[in-house]
Amino acid sequence: MTTTHVASIDQLCVNTIRTLAIDAVQKANSGHPGLPLGAAPMAYVLWQRHLNFDPKAPHWFDRDRFVLSAGHGSMLLYALLHLYEYDLSLDDLKDFRQWNAKTPGHPEFGLTPGVEATTGPLGQGSANVVGMAIAERRLANRFNRADEVVVDHYTYGLVSDGDLMEGLSAEAASLAGHLGLGRLICLYDANDVSLDGPNSLHFTEDVAKRYESYGWHVQTVADGDTDLDGIDAAITAAKADSERPSLIIVKTTIGYGSPNKAGSSKSHGSPLGDDEVAATKKNLAWNHEGSFFVPDEAREHFHAARQRGEAAHGAWKQRLKSWARSYPALEAERRLSFSGELPSGWDAELPTYAPGEKVATRVASGQTMNAIAKTIPWFFGGDADLSCSTMTALTDLGSFDGHTGAGRNIHYGVREHAMGAIANGIAYHGGARTFTATFFVFSDYMRPAIRLAAMNHLPVTFVFTHDSIGLGEDGPTHQPVEHLASLRAVPNLLVLRPADPTETVEAWRIALSSKNRPTALVLSRQGLAAFDRSVLGPAAGVARGAYVLSEAAGDAPEVILIATGSEVHLALEAQARLEADKVPTRVVSMPSQELFREQDAAWQEAVLPRGVRARVAIEAGSTFGWERFTTDAGRTLGLDRFGASAPGGTLFRQLGFTVDAVVEAAQEARAEA
Repeated sequence: MTTTHVASIDQLCVNTIRTLAIDAVQKANSGHPGLPLGAAPMAYVLWQRHLNFDPKAPHWFDRDRFVLSAGHGSMLLYALLHLYEYDLSLDDLKDFRQWNAKTPGHPEFGLTPGVEATTGPLGQGSANVVGMAIAERRLANRFNRADEVVVDHYTYGLVSDGDLMEGLSAEAASLAGHLGLGRLICLYDANDVSLDGPNSLHFTEDVAKRYESYGWHVQTVADGDTDLDGIDAAITAAKADSERPSLIIVKTTIGYGSPNKAGSSKSHGSPLGDDEVAATKKNLAWNHEGSFFVPDEAREHFHAARQRGEAAHGAWKQRLKSWARSYPALEAERRLSFSGELPSGWDAELPTYAPGEKVATRVASGQTMNAIAKTIPWFFGGDADLSCSTMTALTDLGSFDGHTGAGRNIHYGVREHAMGAIANGIAYHGGARTFTATFFVFSDYMRPAIRLAAMNHLPVTFVFTHDSIGLGEDGPTHQPVEHLASLRAVPNLLVLRPADPTETVEAWRIALSSKNRPTALVLSRQGLAAFDRSVLGPAAGVARGAYVLSEAAGDAPEVILIATGSEVHLALEAQARLEADKVPTRVVSMPSQELFREQDAAWQEAVLPRGVRARVAIEAGSTFGWERFTTDAGRTLGLDRFGASAPGGTLFRQLGFTVDAVVEAAQEARAEA
């Protein structure tokens, strides 16, 4: 094959990607044609010459990962997946952005074969790839041996100007550079245009210098529109630098080939129009009639890259067989870690607590986590510079080293935005159960990542401590009020606020048993006495979301007190007062509204019988949402204002969380019922 022919077939393939993308956008009359037209050359070079993938086995353990962080350019990815023979047909491309299509407006993990992460909210993908690179290093440390290497892949991201404007990307890039994640390579589609116009309006920084200051290896390809060999050389050089993550700044023209819209924001987020599509194809010397056309010569060339990937997969399987024979215990662990199952006896060392033993639930959580870490080697994670307060450090297990993958404590620093998205990247990659930790009030900073974890069924555990006004003197800026209600509104997110150390252990059992949704554990700063389970309901009830902790005298309640977290203790005190006043009162601990709502009608009726309308919900947070459990006659003792700076005990008293207040609310509800 001559050099001239190679150049010509490469250009044909690049233009095939481009034309499929603009045809799909035009047919949908919706989408973003500019990025696929401009970024097609770099994507093609990466996939054709470097990326190790096998479309027959899209979940191959040691494949390279590719994430299109600029998810608005999704047709670029869909065109690649079709052309490289994933299970994505031309008809699927024609269904772009339609109901029940495998080609939604932004890539969705678990829906389209070959999509490694759900992207679209800018910056998320640029942090997800950091998590994937962390996972790769951790698994390499765990499984590779001097004589046998079974973890040996790269993580690639394609990022945009918009991605790099987001503060999330800055946090993630800073950490990646600090860690020295040498198998992370990001291609930056630097087209100097955003939706509103040229970047000169708002983004004029020197990105290269910024990333160099982070500790990245930075290269620039001046002509990303046509210099395929330059792109190839830059990727090769990036792969050769094992000490630093790499950013390849590829200067491109948004909407390349469009006679009237290239280089303009007009090509960013709107279809080109039928006439401009035709003019663009003519400008690209695309001499094929009709839309969605793939030349046979191009298909054959794309197939060659697929064959390269299949060969790489085959060679890896041979290495794996040899490694598995040499290290059968590690092979069993590898299979288990990717399955989502837990090892037999994983909970054998979970802590227990004596009745009355006073332990903050954050402390009980930390003790539980350390017990888990002993039996689940793939359990690791980190915190936002707060492990001494969140109690989430895994003792004697070392700090994560981005070069070697050793250590199981990730020091995220004060980077909550990135921390959540990086943890999602670890979960997307597979082979690990990971967690994050920070104060509950800072869940606001992590909400986009939490939402995406829930949307994509990622079993990340988000640990949030200092759960209420009980944290005290730091004041209202650090006292979460609306956060429980806010997180409970996220579909597929499990929120657990345990009331004592034993409930905390059960909460972790639930979190780790979850395969298809994230969990938010909401934990106290202040010490909470362990309940005497010989006289109170068993903590196993946590698994059902709500359970009868303390029954009314005579088992026929007139009032039900429902509480979570530290306020359950207040409910028990109020119960004693009400019972002394001859008011039969039941106390229900409800650590998880979500789990309770998932129970069958019989359990819900047994815990909250419809005939008992006098109910009081008690929680040091927004009252929003409690009406579904309290009935029209009920009351909610909550906090629909911000807190204040004072000792925690003082705040509870001053803001109405007292036995007197609960008893008064119960009597009012009883009278109305």
